[in-house]
Amino acid sequence: MAMRRAFTIRFLIASSISLFLLVGSSVAQHEDDDEPTSVLSFLILKDDNGKPVRNAAVIMHAVNSKGKQGRGDLELKTDLDGKTSFDGIPYGTLRVQVLASGFQTYGQDYNVNQPKLSLTIKLKRPLGQYSIYGNQPGGKKDGNAPPPDPNAKPQ
Repeated sequence: MAMRRAFTIRFLIASSISLFLLVGSSVAQHEDDDEPTSVLSFLILKDDNGKPVRNAAVIMHAVNSKGKQGRGDLELKTDLDGKTSFDGIPYGTLRVQVLASGFQTYGQDYNVNQPKLSLTIKLKRPLGQYSIYGNQPGGKKDGNAPPPDPNAKPQ
């Protein structure tokens, strides 16, 4: 009987805390509803030919006055025409990242300060990769160094 009573008391306490947090968050959200918001529209294109990039990830992070990203972020995907949009972005600095397979990652901070903002982003193909072990274009390889002694002991 005592265990059942303790369980009931814990359940009531947990329920009260949950209700308090739920009411507190709804009040805080209601207070935030007074700040202005913007509609952001994105058009993601290929830099080399201007064609749309479909299924690109557009990630938005709120940035505080110290330049730090907030915890909450929002990810959108582009459609077949390379377009996506979102209504309800609060005014302020917004960090936008765009990720798409076969393209360089794009990142830029924008100041959201108007009711509608349209952004056109051109993604570039990745640059050629190279290795420190191979011949480099314009690089210099030291051909005068003797080969290492295979019988040498490590120091």
